[in-house]
Amino acid sequence: MAAEDEVVTLQRDVIAALVPSGQRVELPEGTEARITQALGGSFTVVIQGHMFRIEGSDADCLGKEPPPLPEVSDDADEEEVKKAVYEQMGTVYDPEIPVDIVELGLIYRCELERADDGSYRIEVDMTLTAPGCGMGDFLVNDVRSKLLALPVVSEATVNLVFDPPWRQDMMSETAQLAVGFF
Repeated sequence: MAAEDEVVTLQRDVIAALVPSGQRVELPEGTEARITQALGGSFTVVIQGHMFRIEGSDADCLGKEPPPLPEVSDDADEEEVKKAVYEQMGTVYDPEIPVDIVELGLIYRCELERADDGSYRIEVDMTLTAPGCGMGDFLVNDVRSKLLALPVVSEATVNLVFDPPWRQDMMSETAQLAVGFF
């Protein structure tokens, strides 16, 4: 991934999400951007004082490689699949906080169900650090697409819930250290 505060020039036009509103905007080729976060396969960049999130699938516009696809064998048992599911969700980052959503305590429930064809259906309940966060849809879609990238997952449902409300004490100790709470 990119080094923090790396300055790059966009190599093509790209659709990005304005943080924190989530509004989609087209950033033109030739624009200078400062990469401030490159975690979990997506990129947070600052352009003229505005923060944007660029999907990992658009990494080439920054001169970067897209993230590698996850590997899970077709004969993995449920425990191995659940581990891979949590690893995938652990690659989803809030664009403003350098901590993944699992460590932030945003995953409330994750259930696996085996389908008749041997694949898995996943259902996740997750929340946001703030109910009005404009990036909610992006984070939900990011979780869904990363789960569907697992070769043994045929269906992924991600529900955005706000009960119970998220609190800072739901963060892991690792997350609390990362954001300076200790």
